[in-house]
Amino acid sequence: MMLVQQIKKEIAELPEVQLKEFRSWFEKFDASEWDRQFEKDVASGELDGIANKAVSDFMKGNFKKL
Repeated sequence: MMLVQQIKKEIAELPEVQLKEFRSWFEKFDASEWDRQFEKDVASGELDGIANKAVSDFMKGNFKKL
């Protein structure tokens, strides 16, 4: 936990220009990690139950138009 606290402290002390650069980098990094985890969940079949329920509900007319 000490490492996380140190990282937080360092980020809080970044000059504005470097903070903007960090935010941009982290946004891309975080999106990439989310995509990686999503692909892993899809490949493992972990989302199959949710998808099947959604299709079943749709076929039964259980949905709201957006």
